[in-house]
Amino acid sequence: MVLLLFVDLDPDLAALGPLGGFFALRTTGAPTPPLPTLAQVYENRTSDVYAHPMTFRIEKVAQVLHAPEVRIAASVAQQGLAARLWSVALGCAALYDRIPDLDPRLLHWDPDGSAPDDLWLSAVRPLPADAETLADVVLRGHLQPLTESLHARHRVARGLLWGNAASALAGAARQLETWARAHGRSAAGARARQITADLLAHPLLAGTGTLTGTAFRRRSCCLYYRAPGGGVCGDCCFPRPPRSSPHATSG
Repeated sequence: MVLLLFVDLDPDLAALGPLGGFFALRTTGAPTPPLPTLAQVYENRTSDVYAHPMTFRIEKVAQVLHAPEVRIAASVAQQGLAARLWSVALGCAALYDRIPDLDPRLLHWDPDGSAPDDLWLSAVRPLPADAETLADVVLRGHLQPLTESLHARHRVARGLLWGNAASALAGAARQLETWARAHGRSAAGARARQITADLLAHPLLAGTGTLTGTAFRRRSCCLYYRAPGGGVCGDCCFPRPPRSSPHATSG
């Protein structure tokens, strides 16, 4: 018999803290200066602080990676944001059996920040923690408009971006299960695995890769290997960096 131990969805989402910074989410102390909402980012609207937040982020990533192509930086930036969103949602689902409403109009983003200070939720409103709700909140609410924006602005292939989204989800699940195993929370790890498997069967993610236990092998590449000193990721479709395949990673 497996005993599920859940706690109420508290205003500070304190249960996420022990999971690490990527899972944590600020919900108190409004940031100064005011940060753009992710709704503004996806709508390609400017803010008072940044000419365009996603462009700012991509340029920052490009500088760090010395990326020779903007789409490399766009891919890495998108995967990082996807990982943050999945981590918060999946962590809450596993530990609270509820998720906070991550409506893009409530979720503020600092494109110059790092986890956990990059995201701030202005109101904690509980929602069910089933895979269908997570798909509505994260896939349709965030990753679909983000994919369309990056595809239109930076010509990044949709298939590549959905592969990134799937990879980020699987990575969050692996990290959560590792934590759960180490802290005697096997039920939380099992719940995360099941939700992840259900989400990877969603039409937007189906076909992006193969999940075996907690291991994921994607069918596309995030392009990181094309940055100087970059290599292939652990779940990449390539066993080693291709020598010359400019179109093989387009999605």
